[in-house]
Amino acid sequence: MRVIDLSQPLHESMPVYPGTPAPDFSTVATVAANGYQVKKIAMNTHVGTHMDAPAHMLADGKTLDALPLERFVGRAAVLDVRNCAGGVIGLGELQGQKELLAQVDFVLFWTGWSRYWGQEQYLQQYPLLTAAAAAWLGKCQLKGVGIDAISFDAIDSKDFAIHQLLLAQELVLIENLTRLEEVQSGGDFFAMPLPLREADGSPVRAFASQADHADLL
Repeated sequence: MRVIDLSQPLHESMPVYPGTPAPDFSTVATVAANGYQVKKIAMNTHVGTHMDAPAHMLADGKTLDALPLERFVGRAAVLDVRNCAGGVIGLGELQGQKELLAQVDFVLFWTGWSRYWGQEQYLQQYPLLTAAAAAWLGKCQLKGVGIDAISFDAIDSKDFAIHQLLLAQELVLIENLTRLEEVQSGGDFFAMPLPLREADGSPVRAFASQADHADLL
């Protein structure tokens, strides 16, 4: 079995959503001074590869701790949307995959944008779902939707319309994924949030597992 890490590493100089603070790492104790090492981490709930709960945008939305653990695990389809015209992921791209999407729990959009991680381009003009595509996804009996970009809405969005449409269907949203090109559709996907109380979101360790050639012999 092959396990593929789909998470961006957390560190102080990592990219963050504009206007939000970067993680702060400080040393509380060292082996030299205390005989053990401990670090203190201060960060918001939507940093790095992370999950949005419905409560992130909806006043009456569920928090992550209100969802059963199995909501964060399932079969995934990776949709290659790198060549979508104008960076728009429309209804046509999804309806053509209707049969595949009926067999999975998560849809992961491979936009190719993770190649810009750490660059200014990462925060600009990344591919986006149309409102019609987001509304259609909400009817597909999915557990969640993921993307290798910083957000499901434009960086200057004020109403976060795509978040609203997806979260209203009680989907969890996973942002800032990476290495989606290595994941085969139909593999197992895991995105495990921290066990935080009343969590509107959480950093996740996202990964996929799939059988390699040796396992099939």
